Amino acid sequence: MKIERVCALYFSATGTTEKLVCCIARELARALQAREEEYDFTLPGARQAVQTYGAGDLVLAAVPVYAGRVPNVLRPYLEKNICGSGALAIPLVVYGNRNFDDALIELRDLLEENGLRTVAGAAFIGEHSFSRILAAHRPDENDMALAVEFARKAAEKIAALQELPARPVAVRGETPIRPYYTPRDRQGNPVNILKVKPKTDMEKCSRCGLCAQLCPMGSIDAADPALVSGICIKCCACVKKCPQGAKYYDDERYLYHQHELEEGFARRAEPELFLQ
Repeated sequence: MKIERVCALYFSATGTTEKLVCCIARELARALQAREEEYDFTLPGARQAVQTYGAGDLVLAAVPVYAGRVPNVLRPYLEKNICGSGALAIPLVVYGNRNFDDALIELRDLLEENGLRTVAGAAFIGEHSFSRILAAHRPDENDMALAVEFARKAAEKIAALQELPARPVAVRGETPIRPYYTPRDRQGNPVNILKVKPKTDMEKCSRCGLCAQLCPMGSIDAADPALVSGICIKCCACVKKCPQGAKYYDDERYLYHQHELEEGFARRAEPELFLQ
């Protein structure tokens, strides 16, 4: 099958998903002799536009995993603003070393429902948004080498196609989709951090406004960075990218969950690739 355009479509608050999806898209474009395009829908304004794809397009759609699922704040955009007719797609999810649960099958099904036909899929690992030690510095050199290998194998499969796939690519996950992962304390009680928001050390803050520019929900006040008036999805872009180290979380429930993850999932998780 002839591909004219490879499109990297992604949400990436801290840059790990972007690093992987753009690497794979570049390699796919090279192998398929197609042009490459990127569309980053991380910021609120970018989620207003409708993206339309058709015959000759290959869409590499990538999101981070939140609590084992596609982030719920992204579902409206993915459901309504991504349109495909005769386009191929590859769903890609990036998780922070615990598990991707049903995120990949959920993203696959969203793409299929929008008229795209999935031909491959993958789950990679990125440094956890809550932590600097859980899956630290990933994707690393080995991950990136595997990303290139995945792109080459996917390109071979696509080039050999005579028509659109009759069935979605088989990936790991369950349907119906399971509920979002719920952390629990040692007594088995749910640990709810949905309303937790970052704090600001104003002695360190230079009021550069970067945190407000980076917030995927547009929730940080540029004039007063200590004010987080909207939803916080705990992507930690403001924490990890603040040049002064002024942003932090101090909520006990958040810190408990962070430490639970760091202690319980310290093993090296490996990417999973799906090409059948």
